[in-house]
Amino acid sequence: MKPQFAAQTHIEKTVACLREQANSVIKNVLLMSDIPTSEVQQAMQALNSFGQVALHFHPDRIDSRGVTVAAGLLKDGFYKSQFETHISNGQLSPELGGPRDHWENQLFGHRYSGIKQRPKYGALDLGLCSLGPAPRFGSCYFMTTSQVLSRCTFSYLDSYRLPKEKGTLQYFEVILAALLSEAFERQYALGVANIKPAGVISHMRQQLPLGVKPRFDRLPLCNLDHYIEAQIHGDVSLDRDIGYLVADPSFKDTDTSDCLHELCAEYDIELLWHKGYQLHVDNVAKDFRGASMPEVAKAIAEEGVINARIIGQAAAALTLKPVSWSERGKQAQQLQQLKLMWHMLVKFGANNPFKR
Repeated sequence: MKPQFAAQTHIEKTVACLREQANSVIKNVLLMSDIPTSEVQQAMQALNSFGQVALHFHPDRIDSRGVTVAAGLLKDGFYKSQFETHISNGQLSPELGGPRDHWENQLFGHRYSGIKQRPKYGALDLGLCSLGPAPRFGSCYFMTTSQVLSRCTFSYLDSYRLPKEKGTLQYFEVILAALLSEAFERQYALGVANIKPAGVISHMRQQLPLGVKPRFDRLPLCNLDHYIEAQIHGDVSLDRDIGYLVADPSFKDTDTSDCLHELCAEYDIELLWHKGYQLHVDNVAKDFRGASMPEVAKAIAEEGVINARIIGQAAAALTLKPVSWSERGKQAQQLQQLKLMWHMLVKFGANNPFKR
């Protein structure tokens, strides 16, 4: 059995013993929330037919070949894992035997042990926010076709936590139970405040079939950590598997924009633009990602403002700068600071749309 199928089978076997309890949780939430079972069935049908995975990325970061991510995607025609690109917007550990290799072996039962063809990480996209379901991992995002869901596994929140809430599209009960429970207990789910289980089910039933465009009418979410992670098994072909690219407007009229337009033309992808992020340096907090953040912001800002393009420009300058072996630790630390600055921008700049 190919590793990708073996990994999915392993996840299904892992959660099989949890399905009965998950169904009981779902049944109880529906009863307490006065939601007919038929509406949940309709919601799952909508997810099967219209659900998508968002793959976030920073198009202007420099990959291991010395070219931008956007240029690499254009050349390769495939969205690749960090084991192939040696860059990441999460934890970077592309070496066999490293932390990511270790937790993937735990997650997928060693089905990928010793090989570099790994899952591609994204988030299940329910269209709740124009900025995408997991913007901490990139200012832009691809949206897959719904057919990709059949070769996905999922975890409720990030898989590095090794959560018990896992599943596939056919074994989705544990994920759904976690989602509805959070909405019932906290009136919060996937970055959306003041949402109850009925709101979650209604959105899936009514909004998923409407496609991509309605998300751009919704208020942006300052969501860093709450998403249903999706692990796509097998290749992700831009030509076959991607329907949309939603990009950050700070890249308009730049070389990055030109590359994104060329990429979309080459692989028949529709290019859309979200409203972007913008944050004035005076609004950069020192108690969110460290006391150094205000000074970092001032160092890279243009006209007192930071956005996705400005952070990426600083990251590219650092990456391309020749450094001695003794200076590499300092360079890595500076790049980490810029990654944290991106988190700052997502958290506090989402409600400040980009302006030229």
